[in-house]
Amino acid sequence: MLFLSVLMIPVSVSGQTVISDVTLPATLNAGAISLNLNGGGLREKLWIDLYVGGLYLTSKSDDAQAIIDADKPMAIYIEIVSTLITSEKMITAVDEGFVKSTKGKTNSFKSEIEDFKSAFSETIQENDTYKIVYQPNVGVTVAKNDKLLKTIKGHDFKKALFGIWLCDEPADENLKEGMLGKD
Repeated sequence: MLFLSVLMIPVSVSGQTVISDVTLPATLNAGAISLNLNGGGLREKLWIDLYVGGLYLTSKSDDAQAIIDADKPMAIYIEIVSTLITSEKMITAVDEGFVKSTKGKTNSFKSEIEDFKSAFSETIQENDTYKIVYQPNVGVTVAKNDKLLKTIKGHDFKKALFGIWLCDEPADENLKEGMLGKD
């Protein structure tokens, strides 16, 4: 068991972060703004690696609530590492994440949530990547394998969305800690 734990520790080599054989990009763009990797981690369920996620900000922060609330450019990068993830499972996880993030108050975001979930309707395969980028006055854009799928407006929606990974009941506590650079 210790051996498995050691394999999941993020490793930084030449300024790059490698988690579960995935090299997270050092930077992502939000329009003309360059975002830096704040931290990353592995989403697991029942000891199964599902995806690697990275949080990108304009400046480092380990304050989850401040990140959720900020009306600044930011992004989440996801790379699928399991063939067990299906569109249906991802959509179910997103639904659960929004309920936890908003403490059950999803009604005001119903259409935005449905629009966001539709970005996962195509077949999901191992090594697929998703970039979820927030830009003030633009909204959240979702790209799969660098193909833009959706743009969803609203800062309040962005707060609920980023809360999936950063709220008090995140999708995965270890992933949250990694994204905040606390691992």
